[in-house]
Amino acid sequence: MNRREFLQLAALSGVQVLTAGPAMAELARPARPAPGRFYPKPFELEESSIAVLQAAMQSGKETAVSLAKKYLRRIEELNRYGPMLRAVLEVNPDALAIARVRDDERKAKGPRGSLHGIPVLVKDNLDTHDRMMTTAGSLALLGSRAPRDSFVVQKLREAGAVILGKANLSEWANFRGEHSSSGWSGRGGQTRNPYVLDRNPSGSSSGSAVGVSANLCAVAIGTETDGSIISPSAVCGVIGIKPTIGLVSRSGIIPISKSQDTAGPMARTVTDAAILLGGLAGVDPRDEATGASQGRTYQDYTQFLDRNGLRGSRLGVARRYFDSDSVAAKVLENALVELKQLGATLVDPAEIPGLARFGDAEDIVLHYEFKAGINAYLAALGPGAPVHTLQDLIEFNARNRDEELRYFGQEEFLRAQEKGLLTDKAYLDALEKCRHLSQAEGIDAVMDKHQLDAIVAPSGGPAGMTDLVYGDRNVGGSSFPAAVAGYPNITVPAGQVRGLPVGISFFGRAWSEPVLLKIAFAFEQATQARKPPTFAPTID
Repeated sequence: MNRREFLQLAALSGVQVLTAGPAMAELARPARPAPGRFYPKPFELEESSIAVLQAAMQSGKETAVSLAKKYLRRIEELNRYGPMLRAVLEVNPDALAIARVRDDERKAKGPRGSLHGIPVLVKDNLDTHDRMMTTAGSLALLGSRAPRDSFVVQKLREAGAVILGKANLSEWANFRGEHSSSGWSGRGGQTRNPYVLDRNPSGSSSGSAVGVSANLCAVAIGTETDGSIISPSAVCGVIGIKPTIGLVSRSGIIPISKSQDTAGPMARTVTDAAILLGGLAGVDPRDEATGASQGRTYQDYTQFLDRNGLRGSRLGVARRYFDSDSVAAKVLENALVELKQLGATLVDPAEIPGLARFGDAEDIVLHYEFKAGINAYLAALGPGAPVHTLQDLIEFNARNRDEELRYFGQEEFLRAQEKGLLTDKAYLDALEKCRHLSQAEGIDAVMDKHQLDAIVAPSGGPAGMTDLVYGDRNVGGSSFPAAVAGYPNITVPAGQVRGLPVGISFFGRAWSEPVLLKIAFAFEQATQARKPPTFAPTID
C-alpha cells in the first residue's frame, strides 16, 4: 500500500492507524445522533449480490479496490455518522492493499473463485493475524493481536476475499452477565437495528447482521452458540446459516462451548450464504470436530438451490414456537400457507419430544465449557496478552466497572469460574443429557416419526426496544433444539411487522445443509420478503 492509499483508508474508516497503544485502530466514539429520520446517500452497490459484484469486476466496471473503497465509504457514512449503527469496530488498514493484490491476480491468472475480491466483515471474536485486534468487544483485550489466523479467516483469505474489518457484537458473545443488551460491547457501544434505530439488533452476531443488512459489506461471518446467528439475522432481515457442528472449524475463535459453538454465513440472499458456506467448510487438524465432516461437505452448495425445492417435501411445524397472540402471528401463518402452495406437505403439529426435560443441563454445559475454553484461548495468546485467565477477566471488569459493568454485570463469568474440570460427573451427565434429548429423543425422533425433510419454526422477532436498564426483551425464537443438538439451522426473511423484519427457520438432521438450502431458496424466491432497511428513528 502506498502512502496516499494508507492515508485515504485512514480517512475513510475514521481509524487511528497512526496511534500507538491499546487504542490503536479503535473507532472513535461518535457523538449523539441527530433527531429525525436519516436519509442515506444513494449507494450504487445497494443490495448487490456476489454474482453482481463478480460480473462488475469481470467486465472492468469495478475492481476489488474500487469495491473496497465504496464499502469503506458506506461504513464511514452509516457507522460513525448519520444513523450511527456502530456495527463495525474497526476497519482493516490493509484492506486496499489486499484488494490490489486480488486485482493483480485476476489480471494474471483469473479469479480464485466466487469470493475473489468480495468484501467481507468478520465478527470480532475471530482471530485475524494482522494489524486488527481480536477482542470479543471487551476493553480487557484492547491491543491483543492474534498469533495466527482463525481457520475461517484463513479460508477466506485462500478464497480471495477482502476482509474489510471487524464487526461489533454482544460482548463476549453475550456470555458475560444477566440483563445484557444484545449488540452492546464495552469497546464498541450499542449496535443499532438499521430498520428502526431504537430497536435492538439481537445478538450476539449483531454487527455482522447489521453490516450485511445495511450494505456495509457483501457478506459477513457470525458465530452461534444458541441463537447468535439465527436471531440477529432474523430481526435484521437477512439470511443466516448455523451449520452442523464440525462443518466449519472453530480454531482461532474466542469460545463459549466446544459442543455448541460454530461460525456461519450471514448474507442478503440464500445464494450468497450458500457460496460463503462452501468457502468456509473443511477439515482442520486444530478442531477435531471437523474430522466428522470428511465426505459430508461441499465446496459448492449452490448446486442444491432449486426454485421448486419445496415440491414434494415434508415439513414438520414446531407449533409450540408459534404464538397466536404475537404481533408476528399473521406473517408466520402466511408463511406456512406459502409453503403449502409451493408444494410442501405440512405435518402440523410435529412437536420435538423431550424439550421440557432439559432443566438447567445446557447452562451447566456452557459454564463448564466456557471456563475451560476461555482459559485455553487466553493462555495461547502468550505472555504478552493483556489477560491470561477467566479470573483475570473478572478482576479487570471489577476494576473497570464504570466502563465494562455500567449497564449489566458479569454473573455468567462468576458462575463459570466456580465450575471444575471437564472430567466432573456433573458436566458429563449434563452433556449426555443435552445430546440425548436434543438428538436421538429430539430432532431425530420427530423426523423419523413423521418422515420429515425439515422442521419449520419462527426465528424470532420483530425486534424489541433496546433497553440498557432492564436488558433484552424476549422476542421468541426456536434456536434451542438445533443449537444443543449441534444440527444445522437456516433463517430466511418471512415478512415485516410495522417495518420490522420477521424470520422463519428451517432446521433438521446433522449434515442436512443441502436439503435446508433447497427449501430455504425455494421459499425466498417465491416470497422475496427481504426489504432494505429504512433507518427510521422509531415507530409511531
